[in-house]
Amino acid sequence: MTQNMTFLRNFFLYKCLFALTFWNHGSLSVEDELFISASNNFPEDGSNQNTKSLPLLYTKSKANLDWVVIQNTTESLSLSEITNYNVKKLVALLSNFRQGSRLQNLTLTNVSVDWNALMEIFQTVWHSSIEYFNISNVKQLSHIRSYDFDYSGTSMKALTMKKIQLTDLYFIQDDLYRIFADMNIADMTIADSEMIHMLCPSSKSPFRYLNFLKNDLTDFLFQKCDNLLQLETLILHKNKFESLLKVSFMTSRMRSLQYLDMSNNLLRHDGADARCQWAESLSELDLSSNQLADAVFACLPVNVKKLSLENNQISNVPRGMVELKSLEELNLASNRLADLPGCGGFASLQFLNIEMNLILTPSADFFQSCPRVRELQAGHNPFKCSCELQAFIGLERQSGGKLFGWPAAYVCEYPEGLRGTELKDFHLSQLACNTTLLLVTALLLTLVLVAAVAFLCIYLDVPWYVRMTWQWTQTKRRAWHDHPGDQGPVLQFHAFISYSERDSLWVKNELIPNLEKGEGCIQLCQHERNFIPGKSIVENIINCIEKSYKSIFVLSPNFVQSEWCHYELYFAHHKLFSENSNSLILILLEPIPPCLIPARYHKLKALMAKRTYLEWPKERSKRALFWANLRAAISINLPISSEAK
Repeated sequence: MTQNMTFLRNFFLYKCLFALTFWNHGSLSVEDELFISASNNFPEDGSNQNTKSLPLLYTKSKANLDWVVIQNTTESLSLSEITNYNVKKLVALLSNFRQGSRLQNLTLTNVSVDWNALMEIFQTVWHSSIEYFNISNVKQLSHIRSYDFDYSGTSMKALTMKKIQLTDLYFIQDDLYRIFADMNIADMTIADSEMIHMLCPSSKSPFRYLNFLKNDLTDFLFQKCDNLLQLETLILHKNKFESLLKVSFMTSRMRSLQYLDMSNNLLRHDGADARCQWAESLSELDLSSNQLADAVFACLPVNVKKLSLENNQISNVPRGMVELKSLEELNLASNRLADLPGCGGFASLQFLNIEMNLILTPSADFFQSCPRVRELQAGHNPFKCSCELQAFIGLERQSGGKLFGWPAAYVCEYPEGLRGTELKDFHLSQLACNTTLLLVTALLLTLVLVAAVAFLCIYLDVPWYVRMTWQWTQTKRRAWHDHPGDQGPVLQFHAFISYSERDSLWVKNELIPNLEKGEGCIQLCQHERNFIPGKSIVENIINCIEKSYKSIFVLSPNFVQSEWCHYELYFAHHKLFSENSNSLILILLEPIPPCLIPARYHKLKALMAKRTYLEWPKERSKRALFWANLRAAISINLPISSEAK
């Protein structure tokens, strides 16, 4: 029985609403359709539940209604296409919802009426049961003039006005703004309406929430206003404020202000001598998307807990400029910072956002200087993957997951070869990143290298070879200067003989007689006969080797102990390679044990290992063959007279 009564009561209410809605429109023609849909609104099980809304759905045909009811429920009503032709019917409809009625929410869209009609709508709403009034896309057609608005006895709590267009450009501002400034409601929003000003309320205002986003308000708003003592939230997003100092003065008399949104304005602060004066109660401040630089930190509310400075021109957080001891959340994203800020002035900081700045190598000691920070957002910076970054990469492990967005938001930007590499995949050896260890290692390697080179120089007698090369070069240069037109030395001897003085008897008694007195008239160059007085021994050796077709070396244990024999072997060997000739003849007079050959005679070892040498036979029967082979090796027709020089 109770369920049936509930249904009948709601059905009767719909009949009443229908009668009010179409009052003075005449009877509906057959083409008009009207139906009540109770589906999804009544409980199927017949339980006793309160039904809050039953939608009234109809279509307009030949009735040619002046407005269209979008949705009509027991608590909410939405109407559109309000004009001067049907505004009286709207006022008549709203007049039926006196205080105590269930209608609480009213939405009007596409309103085009004159000033008096608009005020009549507001006045009717003010004395109805409506608590939340939303009106958008309003076009005011006639002159604005003073209106005696009665604010008494209202149920209104919140007013939202969006996209208000004024066609009257010449009016007394107080006639317009005073109506809204003195409204006795808690919440008011006037958005996207090109509003250039708003008056301070005439008396102590009950406003707790004011939202003036997307307007043209300037620094003159609410200056020296003492009647917004209960205001807690003020939103001035996307306006034309320029002075942060004046904004602070605006809030200084708002004793209850907790949240202020000044984002997307033109705010600057030059750090002038004037001291900013913020409301002491202000705990959340949004200054994002302005033109603020480093000096902003000298003009901030001391008790702020949540601060957004995103998308400004901040390049540094000055130390010692201000202490925000209560600050818990700081947003510095999209600025020009080159490093993580310290927490010297932010003792209570827990959340820091520093994304999209210019940080190449962030400080690794951040969490040590900011022990209370629970979350750090530092991604999307142009990180330079180098040794300095290695310590920061270790923060993820040390901090226990405090890096927000890790690892996807942390990517190498420099150097070019590592661009796109996630920081978690970037690794360098400890040796590469430890400067001290690297220097010690390099020093040790250098010492080892120097020691090795010194040992080889001593073992191979490198200084001696350098000295000999220098002397050979100087001798050749002098010869070129003395005879600049010569194409090269003229061969005067078949062979130059190099031997130790201790083997001179064999050379004089065996070698020279058998070669010079035999067939072929072989001419030999011997230092005793052919060295030119006045020239250095080295120069004489080089000249004799250069003027000889072959160089005969009489090898024996005595030979390897002779310094001058070593000189002669070196210069002959140099000629061998420089002229690509086959000019060396080795005669092994006596066997030479390898242990007796000094290390610097490595060329002699190489020659004996690679080249065929003639060994002096002890048996006399084999000596004829020895001399024949030796003659054949040096046999050549000299291009000059056979006279020795």
